[in-house]
Amino acid sequence: MNTAAELIIVNAKVVTLDSTIESGFVKVSGGRIQSVGSMDSLSEADRSSAAELLDAKGSWLLPGFIDVHVHGGYGHDFMDGTQKSLEGITHFHSQNGTTTMLATTVTASREAIDRVLESVDAFTRREGGMPHAKLAGVHLEGPFISPKWPGAQNPSFIVPPQSQWMREWIAQYPDLVKMMTLAPETDGALELIRLLSEQGIVAACGHTDSTYAQIVEAVQHGLSHAVHTFNAMKGLHHREPGVVGAVLTQKSISAEIIADGHHVHPACIGLLLQLKAPDQLLLITDAMSAAGLGDGDYSLGGLDVVVKDGVARLKDGSSLAGSTLTMVDALRYVVRHTGTSVELASRLASLNPARLLGLEETTGSITAGKMADLLLISPELELQRVWVEGRLIR
Repeated sequence: MNTAAELIIVNAKVVTLDSTIESGFVKVSGGRIQSVGSMDSLSEADRSSAAELLDAKGSWLLPGFIDVHVHGGYGHDFMDGTQKSLEGITHFHSQNGTTTMLATTVTASREAIDRVLESVDAFTRREGGMPHAKLAGVHLEGPFISPKWPGAQNPSFIVPPQSQWMREWIAQYPDLVKMMTLAPETDGALELIRLLSEQGIVAACGHTDSTYAQIVEAVQHGLSHAVHTFNAMKGLHHREPGVVGAVLTQKSISAEIIADGHHVHPACIGLLLQLKAPDQLLLITDAMSAAGLGDGDYSLGGLDVVVKDGVARLKDGSSLAGSTLTMVDALRYVVRHTGTSVELASRLASLNPARLLGLEETTGSITAGKMADLLLISPELELQRVWVEGRLIR
């Protein structure tokens, strides 16, 4: 791992919380951002004292991406429950700009989910720290979802909400579970949503047949997020707005979007941008193990998946099965296909997910005092460099 004692990145287009510095610098020391400013405010003493001076030559300097919904990559799946897979996934996605992520499960047996929690807990506590992208915790997607909207989740393992399971997981692995996706209309869901909210865990709707009224009621109990909006949920109808209608109109619900050109039409991404941006929209990958690899046969949660032309579908053709997306691809897509500015796309990929997870005091933006999770991206939006806590990892 490359750990420069002090690094100054100069001549960069620096995207900060409230502005873009057209010709700026960022000074990094001890893994944190020490100062940010315009080039004309950078002293000669700072220049000469830096252990490394990197000329960005006008490239964008953005905060590292935070992916709250990702299942795997480069042949590995979080459900494998092995340290090798966690290392492989975090390495692959770090090479594509993700500096923080949630290990996301699928609907599976209690034993399989226990194994993931145990492996992620051990990985986050490993001696010497995490070498690539940081795992901030676990996103439990299922198994408390609707059998009417399984998507690529294995229906054999769908069960009604079990609040006791969550109490046991919280007791055994405090602060490890950061998010849970469930169907709010199922028996016991409101009790579980209250528990999640009380424990500071994001309660998210997904794979759900809820009515508009049921989502509104769930919001009153603590529901605050929607996973892969438009996908695997009851759609919008003018007499029954459904889950989509509630997500679009309830200001307290933040929304994820898979911006790959396959899951959601760009016009619908534009609708989300109008209604949920700048603060309540997040880019995610929902990437599966095939991300970074070619077309072929794969598996997701015990279901057979075929990837053709980069699109992952269940072998029976019934559903999309996650994606092969990376966060830098998602940023490029929304910029190029929806007319979104780089600054706003960066916010959707970094600051908003940081806020969702309560990490905004330490990461998610280029601000003095925060961790130096940084990306250098060319004017053509090609990823050039990646730093995690000041360590150059690409």
